[in-house]
Amino acid sequence: MEEKNTSELLSQYPDVLNFNQLCEILQIGRDSAYRLLKENKIKHARVGKKYVISKLSIFAFLHGSK
Repeated sequence: MEEKNTSELLSQYPDVLNFNQLCEILQIGRDSAYRLLKENKIKHARVGKKYVISKLSIFAFLHGSK
């Protein structure tokens, strides 16, 4: 997937995503998403009990960079 195409596909989402949006974008289930976050394959932060994920972290994950 080219970066331009990825940017266009994610343009409808805010710059900071929540857990459910992560699942929706990657089209994966909750267990898979939790595993990616727990293994730090996608950079994220915790605010209280909630995960917040930057759109840039999704780009980096999809393009294989850290």
